[in-house]
Amino acid sequence: MSQHTLPNPAFWRGRKVFLTGHTGFKGGWLALWLQQMGAKVTGYALAPDTLPALFTLADVANGMHSVIDDIRDARAVADALAEAEAEIVLHLAAQPLVRASYADPLTTYATNVMGTANVLEASRRVPSVKVVQVITTDKCYDNREWEYPYRETDRLGGHDPYSNSKACAELVVDSYRRSFMTDAGIQLASARAGNVIGGGDWAADRIVPDCIRALLDEKPIDIRSPGAIRPWQHVLEPLSGYLVLAEQQYAGNPVAAGGFNFGPEPGNTVPVGELAAGMLRHWGSGSLNISGDPLKLHEAGTLKLDISKARRHLGWQPRWDFDKTLFHTVDWYRRVLCHGEAARQVCLAQIAQYHAADSTPTQA
Repeated sequence: MSQHTLPNPAFWRGRKVFLTGHTGFKGGWLALWLQQMGAKVTGYALAPDTLPALFTLADVANGMHSVIDDIRDARAVADALAEAEAEIVLHLAAQPLVRASYADPLTTYATNVMGTANVLEASRRVPSVKVVQVITTDKCYDNREWEYPYRETDRLGGHDPYSNSKACAELVVDSYRRSFMTDAGIQLASARAGNVIGGGDWAADRIVPDCIRALLDEKPIDIRSPGAIRPWQHVLEPLSGYLVLAEQQYAGNPVAAGGFNFGPEPGNTVPVGELAAGMLRHWGSGSLNISGDPLKLHEAGTLKLDISKARRHLGWQPRWDFDKTLFHTVDWYRRVLCHGEAARQVCLAQIAQYHAADSTPTQA
């Protein structure tokens, strides 16, 4: 199809959007992007659970209506969505960590499965809602450690509670699409993104925050699974895909009601050890310590995504290669943490650079 690969600011200007998970890493970036385009955003999420947090550092709440509440509370979700009178619902709120899901599986399932059901149930009862998009993960596929990239038609599954809960959420989405949303005139889609990196992430047990913490403390970076292969992409890549998909959902494109992978080109699918080494290269100092994992929790070894569906039907494709992804990630932390620049302005500047598909970024 003939379609701009970037979100259309004219579409989003004045558009009422209900965004869950706006206090998180991806949600914070998406909230800022929507604000920059002039959308009227209502966010719904728990308070940020990291210190520091992008939500507070980048003053994400400034320029939107922020509701701090629990996605597991069906009545609270319904009330907030009804008050927002949103046309578009983007559901990002989740328990997003594999290792945390082993520690607390019930909270993971309650958040990722019933939280999704709460959003879908509330959405179908609000007359203004035209589009609902549920963001799950590339971990929703039944990982067989295959070399070929996973396609949207491949079997869902998940060994660990996090991955499994996201596969369950996909099944809930499919049931609501068939049972309720079509009759309600609502376009329902799901989006499955690869491993996302970028400035402002401080989550535990994620490679980039672990690298940054070690570099700031001038300690070696501990790598527990250096050979694990992941589809790395800058946070702005899948967010652009979500926005472009939502535009197509709103336009009534029948192909847009389904699941979509948003991942990098094959060259960005590299081992964890190579990513950490790239972080050191862009930072300009530091060292690696291959420690192994004393807890020996199961995590996927190889995971790749096939993005041909998004490329073919949405005109979407990645804009930053692996090195540029690393550059902008490290540059964000350096500018904010070392140079004292305002996090919000650095985020907005990187969004502008992404729109421009800059080829020669300059060091701050």
